Amino acid sequence: MATPVPPATADSPAGSKPTVIEPDKVDYFNLPCPVPYEEINREVIMSLKPELFEGMRFDFTRGLNQRFFLNHSVFMGPTELPTQSMDVVKIPTAHYEFGANFIDPKLMLLGRVLTDGKVNARVKCDLSENLAMKANAQLTGEPHMSHGMVNFDYKGKDFRTLFQFGNGALFGASYIQSVTPHLALGGEVFWAGQHRKSGIGYVARYNTNKMVATGQIASTGIVSLGYVQKVSEKVSLASDFMYDYRSRDVTASVGYDYILRQCRLRGKIDSNGCVAAFLEERLNMGLNFILSAEIDHKKSDYKFGFGLTLGE
Repeated sequence: MATPVPPATADSPAGSKPTVIEPDKVDYFNLPCPVPYEEINREVIMSLKPELFEGMRFDFTRGLNQRFFLNHSVFMGPTELPTQSMDVVKIPTAHYEFGANFIDPKLMLLGRVLTDGKVNARVKCDLSENLAMKANAQLTGEPHMSHGMVNFDYKGKDFRTLFQFGNGALFGASYIQSVTPHLALGGEVFWAGQHRKSGIGYVARYNTNKMVATGQIASTGIVSLGYVQKVSEKVSLASDFMYDYRSRDVTASVGYDYILRQCRLRGKIDSNGCVAAFLEERLNMGLNFILSAEIDHKKSDYKFGFGLTLGE
């Protein structure tokens, strides 16, 4: 019986070298601009820290024209009071909030007035193509609780820098630089003259099309790590880790972010035994339904909220 003969292959010419595919060379003079320093954890925050609430809320937004909008918000639910013990103390509260927004490609003005007397204001102005000014302020009737802050954000070709000034002799500066197409490194310093405190911190952010990893360390004793993995176009998994060197507190959490055609579902569980979920569902054009739930097994605290958002 004849045995099968493998097909003949052409021998490589004598002295020839195998083909080597060289990796793409990195153009270090054409690196991307990194995200702002204060937003290095934005993917982690978006997945693990939704706006959880307890009670009922209703938000209505009405556009008077293409640039001017009015907001009406009503909230009814308990408010947790800080205590020295592990017991949870809540009191029933309710408030109404009125807001006015002016949005222009180069100027944004936001204002809020609450029934408890608080007034919040935010301003964002593009002074030039690369320089932006941001300001926010809060006025209250309580002594020493009002505050204001002004930021100047400069966006370079492959870096960002920010200078910050606030009441109470607060000064701060931050800088973040892209060192490769996927890696950015940065640092910050601040001085709070009223409290005689200063600090310095460092951050690192590595991102691709499928994942984002961040790390942050500060002289205040905080070490923070974050990671987001994009499983698909609609599903993301996230985790974070925080360690306080001074108090020896450690907290870790894992969560998910699932985007469907008509709704978005986010949830998490942390090392303190706290489980949370947040659902946003679009019922119709301009009408959204919100469900919020949180269970803290350690404190035996249970929170549930629902709401409606009307308007775009």
